Amino acid sequence: MGNAPDWFMYFIVFWAFVLLGFMAIGGFFMFRKFLKVLPQRDGKSKLDWQNYWVDRSREMWPEDSKTFLERLVSPVPKAFRDIAKHSIAAKIAQVAVESGATEVTQNHCIEGYIRATPKRDYRSLVSFLEKQGIDYTPYKHLLNK
Repeated sequence: MGNAPDWFMYFIVFWAFVLLGFMAIGGFFMFRKFLKVLPQRDGKSKLDWQNYWVDRSREMWPEDSKTFLERLVSPVPKAFRDIAKHSIAAKIAQVAVESGATEVTQNHCIEGYIRATPKRDYRSLVSFLEKQGIDYTPYKHLLNK
């Protein structure tokens, strides 16, 4: 069983780094998910609140608002789209319910979409809204917070 060729040793080291990188990336996303299920001060987790708002507003969503939500989440990569759609829908539902509306409107969708988007993504959010021809001027103040 003599010595392994040098290229084989480099190959093993390369794959060790690749696997370590994949585990680090996976761990990062698992940790983020873990943080979402930790209870907050009120005893409910962020995920519990999202489910609450989605369930509470289930009957309030007309077809055109559902279609508009699909349009809003279209730039999200397909692998993350369902999760993003759920969290954005929860924020939209919260906005609609807290405003006393009986139905989720396009205005609720725009406001909830902006509120659900992290600040670091505001530039791409504005770009997307402008590209789609969606008027967000009544909610520009939300982008300055």
